Amino acid sequence: MARRAACMQVLKFGGTSVASAENIGKSCAIALKALEQGPVVVVVSALGGTTDALINAGRTAAKGTGAYQGILQQLEQRHLKAAQELQLPPASLGTATALIMDAFVELHRLCDGVAALRELSNRTLDRLMSYGELLSSQLVELHFHSLWPDTIWADARQLIRTNSRFGNGEVDVVATQKLVRDFQAQHPGDLWVVPGFIAADAHGTVTTLGRGGSDYTAALLAAALGADKLEIWTDVSGMMTADPRLVRSARPIARISYQEAMELSHFGAKVLYPPTIQPVMQRGIPLWIKNTFAPDDHGTLVEVSPPRTAAVVQGISSIGNLTLLNLEGSGMVGIPGFSKRLFAALARERINVVLITQSSSEHSICVGVNAPDAALAQVAVDEEFAHEIAAGRIEPLRPEQDLAIVALVGENMKDHPGISGKLFGALGQNGVNIRAIAQGASEKNISTVIRAADVRKAINVLHEAFFEATVKQVNLFILGPGNVGSKLLEQLARQQQHLLEKLGLQVRVVAIASSQHCLVNDEGLDLTAWPEALAAAPAQTLAEFTQLIIGRNLRNSIFVDVTANPAAAGIYADLLAKSVAVVACNKVAASSEYALYARLKNLSKEFNASYLFETNVGAALPIIGTLNDLTRSGDVVRRMEAVLSGTLNFVFNNYDGTRPFADVVRQAQAEGYTEPDPRLDLSGSDVARKILILAREAGEVMEMADIEIETFLPPACLEGDVEAFYTQMAAHEAHFRGLYEAATAAGKRLKFVARYAEGCAAVGLQAVAPGHDLYDLRGKDNVVLFNTDRYVDQPLVVKGAGAGAEVTASGVFADIVRAARL
Repeated sequence: MARRAACMQVLKFGGTSVASAENIGKSCAIALKALEQGPVVVVVSALGGTTDALINAGRTAAKGTGAYQGILQQLEQRHLKAAQELQLPPASLGTATALIMDAFVELHRLCDGVAALRELSNRTLDRLMSYGELLSSQLVELHFHSLWPDTIWADARQLIRTNSRFGNGEVDVVATQKLVRDFQAQHPGDLWVVPGFIAADAHGTVTTLGRGGSDYTAALLAAALGADKLEIWTDVSGMMTADPRLVRSARPIARISYQEAMELSHFGAKVLYPPTIQPVMQRGIPLWIKNTFAPDDHGTLVEVSPPRTAAVVQGISSIGNLTLLNLEGSGMVGIPGFSKRLFAALARERINVVLITQSSSEHSICVGVNAPDAALAQVAVDEEFAHEIAAGRIEPLRPEQDLAIVALVGENMKDHPGISGKLFGALGQNGVNIRAIAQGASEKNISTVIRAADVRKAINVLHEAFFEATVKQVNLFILGPGNVGSKLLEQLARQQQHLLEKLGLQVRVVAIASSQHCLVNDEGLDLTAWPEALAAAPAQTLAEFTQLIIGRNLRNSIFVDVTANPAAAGIYADLLAKSVAVVACNKVAASSEYALYARLKNLSKEFNASYLFETNVGAALPIIGTLNDLTRSGDVVRRMEAVLSGTLNFVFNNYDGTRPFADVVRQAQAEGYTEPDPRLDLSGSDVARKILILAREAGEVMEMADIEIETFLPPACLEGDVEAFYTQMAAHEAHFRGLYEAATAAGKRLKFVARYAEGCAAVGLQAVAPGHDLYDLRGKDNVVLFNTDRYVDQPLVVKGAGAGAEVTASGVFADIVRAARL
């Protein structure tokens, strides 16, 4: 390579960048443009998917079947097609064809030998895999040669020296640098093309640098040549704040330090192969990660000291397929050498330890290893400590499987207290249990071990917390799109943009379920066309819907129950235990046995999941919220008096004896004020449920049987079905007229009143005199009077519309917003 005062560059192109003739053309155009700045070394991976296919061919041959021949034939045709489509000059095309055919003759011979022996050694596998990079680099060199005649193909086997550890050779850096510089002295030219991934040992036998080793090849060459920069060209525009396959809102990181990039690449950032950074970091060579298919994008610049930014966390990454090994026992306390023996046992089996954490009591040591190594690790450690295990001083090793690591990475974390708390809080609020924690003394990395099934949710939750502070995604699962439910969906559709702009809430309805159908879309349903889509959706049981919510495992999930179904109330506990918030219009749960009510409240606290049911009493009126504010601030409720049935208030405000009582009730039902079964309202059962809920929220331990219900209905009205109810009311019209006339003669008005005082509660029809707070209550309004230690002379009054689908839906909506903002 020519010596001149110009920018020396090493460009590495990954498998997707050379996967086809078209992509090779794009990569070559990038390299030729770079030549305008100075000499270029181009390092290429195998054509995308080739290495996996070669491994598959070798393993298939080792099984003794002939299927490997078809795999190799397909690969050969792919390479021949690429050579044809590169439109090489005839002589170059002939050379390429001969190279490809000779290579596959050798590959067939190798696989024939593997098939005969039924054995695939690491040494043979390295040789098989090497052909991917050898062929791709020679194709690229031939294409370059037609555009830049001084192009040189440099065989990496003659440049990079490793030991004889096949499958993942350890590089002899000193020998490699001498080989590279000697080759440079002997081959002055401005453009080299070098196969990545492959090397050779001291005997000239092919070795490989491990999967992703083409990046490492490029870094080794950049360090040996003293390059001005290293560019890694791939199919994404740099390192991202999170894996874009998991987090849609992930964005590129413009500049990052070597240390941060090292941490992110170690913890699963696939753009960069972890060992790559070390050679260039030692030499202070800037590293760019760029997109072959969007070359004008900025990408990510990895450097020694990037400019300080306000970003506390640079990225979030993860490693899956992890197993935790926990060594514990009282015999470890105060005894030196246990850690050394543990790690020595693992090292003897060449098992890599991904994560380490130890309790301060020295009672346990926990290490994370890759899941495929877990069984071997367990045997090795149990053998090492066999004596202590037999003596009962140490427990046998306990592996925990199906785990993953999620890591926060950022140089600035060390200067910002509260990062760990924010991390743990965000995960805890979404029911992500942390099995182990590790944080280095440098504070550049906080690693948490969680269930593998929670990785997608966890990364999205953390990305939202650290990179999208102004927007929180909320996922709703709505049961019951009936009268109130449909109004709620209309309100959500109208207010989605408002919630996003004013409150930073991206509210998505993920599922709508009726008694017959269930409509689901993980990306959010179209709220303008849901009725038609729901009618065409498949059926689903309540149990299946529950598992759907839990199985989706979406962050910030809220279950919204807009039914009166007792079975629906039965799933709240399962959902709360999975940190799914519950918003209930359904009164059944809060007014059922006290043990269930208390359990749901406790589950809400234990799993950081809201359980809200404001609309159980007074539709959208802030009755329960006001009561909670009073008790939370230390006030004590001594007495409550209330009209809690919009239905009954509507009925008695509209009944004056001029038309049948039954007709007024039918009007209330037609206008949507009653429960689906109006007998619940008129029997007083619904009001009894409401005062029971208020008494419990005031701190009273009370059951439904403790509520005295003073019914005003003749017993015959409560027999039979709903139509029989109306028939009997018509037959007892004289009874209802008598109640009205007696109250009117006394100058009073009829109100169905709920009362609570000193641990006792009752509901019943009362004739209320003028001047009373309940006397002038009109229409379908509700009212609650709170007499407390602070409100003695005059009660605290909450009053307003207490019935109607639109109003009730707005109360459910308000609870959703409360749950979303917690």
